[in-house]
Amino acid sequence: MKVGDFAEVTRRFSPDDVAAYGALGGAPTVSDELPEPLICALFSYLLGVKLPGVGTNYLKQECDYLASAHVEDALTARVEITRLRPDKNLVDLATTCRNAAGDLLCSGRALVYVGDVDAQAG
Repeated sequence: MKVGDFAEVTRRFSPDDVAAYGALGGAPTVSDELPEPLICALFSYLLGVKLPGVGTNYLKQECDYLASAHVEDALTARVEITRLRPDKNLVDLATTCRNAAGDLLCSGRALVYVGDVDAQAG
């Protein structure tokens, strides 16, 4: 891992995905707007599976929602390393989500703990 490394994923959430999410919380969704936690789920996926990957533990997540995402929109979430702190096994990352037109829907940062930053650096 090094500063500037990034990972991305593109996903469309279907009406069934949104209905399943609503059922988990006991409140059905009625509009075509995508619930914001589904966007954050894309960041969770990237951090836990792609970068830094398995063994990553969330410490902090900040998200500023700048525009609405809609069901069936193609969303591209991205995490990018902005700082490595090997002495504390911490990784700071910028998080963004854009729609297919390139509009910024969500911007923020994540702080994660990685068991051995030095072992994954390089």
